[in-house]
Amino acid sequence: MLDKTYSAQDVETRVYEAWEQTGAFDSGRSDGRPFTIVIPPPNVTGSLHIGHALNNTLQDILCRFERMRGRDVLWQPGTDHAGIATQMVVERQLAEQGIDRRAIGREEFVRRVWNWKEQSGGTIINQLRHLGASCDWRRERFTMDEGLSRAVLKVFVRLYKEGLIYRDKRLVNWDPKLGTAISDLEVESREVDGQLWYFRYPLADDPSRHVVVATTRPETMLGDTAVAVHPDDARYRDIVGRDVMLPLADRRIPVVADEHSDPEKGSGAVKITPAHDFNDFEVGRRHGLPMINILDAGANLNDAVPEAYRGMERYAARKKVVADMEALGLLEKVETQRHAVPYGDRGGVPIEPWLTDQWYVDAATLARPAIDAVERGEIRFVPRNWEKTYFEWMRNIEPWCISRQLWWGHQIPAWYGPDGEVFVEETEEAAAAAAQAHYGRAVALTRDDDVLDTWFSSALWPFSTMGWPDQTPELARYYKTDVLVTGFDIIFFWVARMVMMGIHFMGEVPFHTVYVHALVRDEKGQKMSKSKGNVMDPLDLVSAYGADAVRFTLAAMAAQGRDIKLSEQRIEGYRNFGTKLWNAARFTEMNGCVAVPGWQPDAVSTTLNRWIVDRLGVTAATVTEALEAYRFNDAAAAVYQFTWGTFCDWYLELAKPVLTGGDGPEKTETQACCAWLLGQILHLLQPFMPFVAEELWDRLYRPVLQADGWLMHRPWPDAAALPRDPEAAAELEWVIALIGEVRGLRSEMNVPASARIEMIVNGADDAQKAWLDRHGEAIGRLARLETLSIDAAVPAGSAQLVLGEVTAVLPLANVIDLEQEKQRLSKQIDKLAGEIRKIEGKLGNASFLARAPEHVVEEQREQHEQAQATAARLRQALARLG
Repeated sequence: MLDKTYSAQDVETRVYEAWEQTGAFDSGRSDGRPFTIVIPPPNVTGSLHIGHALNNTLQDILCRFERMRGRDVLWQPGTDHAGIATQMVVERQLAEQGIDRRAIGREEFVRRVWNWKEQSGGTIINQLRHLGASCDWRRERFTMDEGLSRAVLKVFVRLYKEGLIYRDKRLVNWDPKLGTAISDLEVESREVDGQLWYFRYPLADDPSRHVVVATTRPETMLGDTAVAVHPDDARYRDIVGRDVMLPLADRRIPVVADEHSDPEKGSGAVKITPAHDFNDFEVGRRHGLPMINILDAGANLNDAVPEAYRGMERYAARKKVVADMEALGLLEKVETQRHAVPYGDRGGVPIEPWLTDQWYVDAATLARPAIDAVERGEIRFVPRNWEKTYFEWMRNIEPWCISRQLWWGHQIPAWYGPDGEVFVEETEEAAAAAAQAHYGRAVALTRDDDVLDTWFSSALWPFSTMGWPDQTPELARYYKTDVLVTGFDIIFFWVARMVMMGIHFMGEVPFHTVYVHALVRDEKGQKMSKSKGNVMDPLDLVSAYGADAVRFTLAAMAAQGRDIKLSEQRIEGYRNFGTKLWNAARFTEMNGCVAVPGWQPDAVSTTLNRWIVDRLGVTAATVTEALEAYRFNDAAAAVYQFTWGTFCDWYLELAKPVLTGGDGPEKTETQACCAWLLGQILHLLQPFMPFVAEELWDRLYRPVLQADGWLMHRPWPDAAALPRDPEAAAELEWVIALIGEVRGLRSEMNVPASARIEMIVNGADDAQKAWLDRHGEAIGRLARLETLSIDAAVPAGSAQLVLGEVTAVLPLANVIDLEQEKQRLSKQIDKLAGEIRKIEGKLGNASFLARAPEHVVEEQREQHEQAQATAARLRQALARLG
C-alpha cells in the first residue's frame, strides 16, 4: 500500500541514485535513431542558479520525451574551464596563504588549479543531479581535458595556416585589475553619477578662436589625435582641414569631417582618441589618424603623455587635467549627468578600451557560411524572432579577439624566434623543426604567454566532445546534434561561433534547431539580483518543494518569447499537484484498480470509460505536438489539466459509485481502465515530474506487469493508436459542462454548500434528455440537487443559465434572499467599477507610463484585466436574477 503522504526528499535521492547506478541515462541504444543535445557547459567554478535550472529542465524534458519515443538519446554533459573565474578562485586561495602566483611560477600555479578542479570543480554537476538531469554522465567532458585540448590545438593551427587567425594591434576591453583582455559578455554597464567637462581647443592658426569639445574622460584628451565635426554642420565648415592645438600636450591635431559627430549633441564637435574609444578607433581608421596609447596595463599614464602626468593613476590624472585646463582658462563649463560606465564583471573596476597586440580570428569570413545556413533553413531559431538578432550580429561582425593574458587556459601554440618570427604548430617539436627550416639552424624559441578565450574551446563543443579530430564512432553517430537549448545572451558568443566552427571543420551545421528560452524573473517581473535581495536559489526550492515541483513550474511557465515571473506560490501549487496525483493513486489502489497485463483500451464499453480513453488520446496528441514544437508550457498545461481536472476531478468522481459499489462487469472494466489510465498519465508526466512518476510506476505497475526497466524507457503513449469516441466525448463533456455551470452559479449566488436545490432543464433535445436520464444520479450528486425536472414552468425568483440551446433553471427564492443578493452584487459591481476607473486613469497617464518600472505597469494591466473579468461575471449573475 502506498504511504499516506509523498515525501519528495526521501524519494528523489533514492530514485536518482538507482537510475545512475543502473545506467538508465546511457546512450548507445542500437535500435533507435540518435537524438543528441550538448549541454551548454557551465563554468567549473559555478553553482546552480535559476537560469541553469530552467535551461537544464527544458533539455531534460526533451531528452526524456525522445528516450520514450525510442530514440538513442545522448545528452552530452561537461563543464567549461572558465579561465578568468577559475584563475581568480585559486589566486584568492593563494592570497589567503600570503602567496602571489608570480612567486610560484606558471607551471606550479597551473598544477594548483588542476588540484582545485579535482577537489571542488564538480559542484554544479552534482547540483544538476538534484534537479533530475538525465545526462550520460559516463561521457562527461571538460574543456581542458586531453581530448578537447588536442582539438583546440588542431583548430588554432589550421585556422592560422589558412590565414583566418592572425595577430593585430586593435582596441580591446581591458581589465586593468586583472591585467587581461575580456569579452563583451564580461563587461557590464553601470549607471553612475558623473560629469561632462567642456574644453576649449584653440585653432592653431587663429588662437582667438576655439572649438569646444565635451568629454566624460578628461584624462584621455592627452591621446587625442583629431577633432571631428559633422560634414553638414555649417558652424564648422570653414575649419574642416585646419588644425587645433591640443592643450597640455602642445600638439597640432586636425579637424576632420565625419558623420560620427552628432550636431544635436553638445557643441557638435567631438574629440577623437583612437587608442581609447571604440567609436574613435573607427573614425581614426577612416581618416588615417595616429593612435596614441596613453595608458599602461594597470591604467596608469605612460610615457606618451607630457612628463607632468607620467605614472599617474587614471583618475588622479583626470583631476590634474581638469585643474590644469581650468588654470589655462580652457575649461568652459561642467555639467553633472548620469551616464553608463563599462565595468569588468569579475575585476569589478571600470574597463579601458586599450590598444594592444592580440590574436584574432577573421570572424567575417567564417560568418558568411554561418549566415547562409540560417537563411537556407538548415538551422532554425525558436522563437523565430531571434534569427533577426543572429543576422544583425553576424552581418556586422568584428574580428574576434581570442587571446587572454592569463595562465589558466589553453596556451596559444605560437613560438617566437630570436627576430620575432612566429611559428604556429601543435607541438613545440614541430615549431622547432619549422624554425630550423626557416633559419637553417636550430634556434631558441619562446612560447607565447597568452591563453585562448574560453569561448574558443566551447565553440568546438558539439564535435570536440565526441572525439574529434579522431573520426570516432560517436562522432559519426551523434553529429550533427539535434537541438541546442540556450539563453539569448550567448547567441553571438557561443551559438554563432559553434555554427561557424561546425561548418568549417565538420562540413555541416552543429544542430538543426536553436531553442532560445527567456529570463526567469521574480514574481513582480524584476530581474533577479543579489542587490535587490530577490534571488531564488533553485536548490533551496528543491529542498522545500521537491525537484518535480520546481521542474513542472519552470516548464509550465516557459511560454515562447515571454519571461518567466517565478513565485514560490506557483511552485507550491505544483507541489500540491504532485500530492493530488499521489492521493489519486492511493484512491485507485484502495479501490482495487490494479493493472491488468495485456489490457487494451479499445475493449471498454461504458460511456464513462469510452469518454476518458478518448480524452486521453486528445491529451497525448496535444502533449506530443507541443513538445515537438518546443511549446513546453502548452505541453505541461495539457497534462496538468487532464490529470487534475479530467481524471481526478471528473473521472474518479463519476466512477466512484461504480468503484465503491457491488461487483460486476462494469466495475471490473472500470478498475482495469482506471489503472491503465493512471499508468498512461505517469508516462506523460515522466519528462516533467520524473521522480513521482517513477516511484508510482515502480510501486504500482512494475511488480504487477512484471515489466523490467524504468518508466523512462517505456514507450511514449501513441495518440494515433488510442481509440477515439466522439459520441461518448460529446455526451460526457455536455454533462460535465452542465454540472460546472451549476456549481459556478451556486458560487456566484452565495448558495450554501449544504443546500440541495431544484433544477429544471428546458429545451433539451432527445439525445440530451437521454444523457440527463443516464447521468441524472451523477448530476444530482455532483451539483448537489434535490430534484431534476425536464421541460417545466419557470418559477418566480429563479436564476437561469444557458448551455447551447438548453436553459437550466434554478429556483432560489426559498434558498437565498434574492433582494439582498441583488444588493450585494450591485455593490460589488460598483466597487469594481471604481477600481477599474482608477487603474484606467493610471494607464492613461503618460507620465505614469514613462516613470513607472515596467513590472509595475504590467501589474496594473493585469489588475485591470482581472477586474474587468470579475465585473463581467458579477453583471451576468445579477442579470440571471432578473
